[in-house]
Amino acid sequence: MGSIFLFSLIIGLISALILVPVFPNKTEGKQPVRGFLIGAAVVLVSAVFGFYYLTNLDYNVASVWPLLIIVSAAGAVFSVGTERLVKAGLFVVSLAVGGYFLTAFVFNADEKFETAKMAEKVEIKSFDEKETPASVPPKFARNKMKKAFGQVPNTSYYELGSLQVQKVNGEYVYIAPVEFSGFFKWLNGDKVPGYFTISATDSSANPKFVKADMAYTPSAYFNKNIERHIRMKYPKRIFYGEPQLEVDDQGKPHYIRTYGEFVSARNGFKAQGIVSVNPKTGATKAYALSEIPDFIDGAISPETVSLQNSYYGNYIHGFWNSKFGKSDVKLPSDEGTEANVSPVFNEKGEMYYFTDFTSPKEGVDSMLGYSLTNARTGKATYYTGNLEESYMDSQGALQIIEKKFIEKKWKGQMPILYNFYGEASWLTPVLDSNGFLQNYFIVSAANPEISVSGTTPNEALRQYKTALQRGGGTVDGSSKAEEKKVSGKVLRVYKEKSGDFTLVSFLLENRQSYVVSSENAPVAIYLQEGDQVSVTYLETGEQFLPVKELKVKGL
Repeated sequence: MGSIFLFSLIIGLISALILVPVFPNKTEGKQPVRGFLIGAAVVLVSAVFGFYYLTNLDYNVASVWPLLIIVSAAGAVFSVGTERLVKAGLFVVSLAVGGYFLTAFVFNADEKFETAKMAEKVEIKSFDEKETPASVPPKFARNKMKKAFGQVPNTSYYELGSLQVQKVNGEYVYIAPVEFSGFFKWLNGDKVPGYFTISATDSSANPKFVKADMAYTPSAYFNKNIERHIRMKYPKRIFYGEPQLEVDDQGKPHYIRTYGEFVSARNGFKAQGIVSVNPKTGATKAYALSEIPDFIDGAISPETVSLQNSYYGNYIHGFWNSKFGKSDVKLPSDEGTEANVSPVFNEKGEMYYFTDFTSPKEGVDSMLGYSLTNARTGKATYYTGNLEESYMDSQGALQIIEKKFIEKKWKGQMPILYNFYGEASWLTPVLDSNGFLQNYFIVSAANPEISVSGTTPNEALRQYKTALQRGGGTVDGSSKAEEKKVSGKVLRVYKEKSGDFTLVSFLLENRQSYVVSSENAPVAIYLQEGDQVSVTYLETGEQFLPVKELKVKGL
């Protein structure tokens, strides 16, 4: 509390000296002026203290420029003679400073773009078919946690906080703290009893309540409020984004918040590190981005990533171009699950924020590219995809789902772009009107007429492979699949009609099953048990391996 008292005292006294005339008129005595000065100082010190205490604004001198304009203008009005000229001059200077701060967003657009500049690549990130390709949507996870809220002691005191996805002990989970449901509940409860956790990949998993006393939380009041507690410890640091709960591998909770610096003139933001708080004891520690503990996945707040995406997409040719000409401007989508971005994990277990970009032209749902931002370092890569093809953006994928299930009123949430079997594809969980997960929907970004749905991500993926084969898509270049050849005797054959073509599944004497569409291999419709075949296939690790080429001996 010492920092805010000292800051308020200094700013309040200086403001009082500017506001109240130091050299009064001859008709005024010294005693009334002294009384006005003391009264003004008391009011201004209290006002400055109250404002900074309530807003948690940083205690930097540059943050008081609005107050300087007000008191210098009033001081010039109340003063006379030379003192009026001095304070009028101070008012003019304060207006110039205020104008500089207020118009900085126009002139620092190029700097913002440079801070957000991304490495650019063409290819879309690949996907390993042997892994589960999508997370449980957060809305569904939250609904399940609410239904399990009876596990919380003194349930009426609390409510569920914000979800945060992360990796704990090698498993991908959602974490949601228990929060106070109001001021009087905080007075009676004093601390929250723990947090919920639930699998982010298994929709059948049930939430688990973990006991962990937390006194410093976002829903606490006065000095126990987590944002105010951090501000008291770090009075001059610049923070951006909401505090987030991170859990280490021992299940111990930690609140973190991203800090950084302004791009210029108290405008814009660039991340530099985090502040971590023990919510039980209030102990705090700051880490630079290069020193962040291993268990923290989301060091860069999603709000920061969303801001950087906006800089990169809008300011490629400066501020005015983003408003009028819009040459090369690309708009980040707002379909993400956290501050317009969606957290995803790569094969190494590293968390990234996904965002797709679309054209600023109204009525166009064509994707211009997408970004992946490392959630620990802030380094981002922009992927354009195949420049010769036109990809549908996330909004287009959601519109297809809405039309597909218009009678049931189901809607998609958290669309993510994958490379399935060499095809750029949107995979989206589908929820009903009550927020319960119904299925997973996959649609080709380049060929929207190719789409499937399944009760699990892997079931949808198997159907999608079949749809690609019969729909003129491709199963070439699947992410990690090696092209191989095999010859042998056919033991079993199963054929089913799929649109205008026949889907043929067969088992060879090596006890491995394969699948092929008659569109790709017309001779497959004549396949029968006992045939000798030569097969070119992709080693995807699946139960039925996709066939690229089939030759039947004697045909």
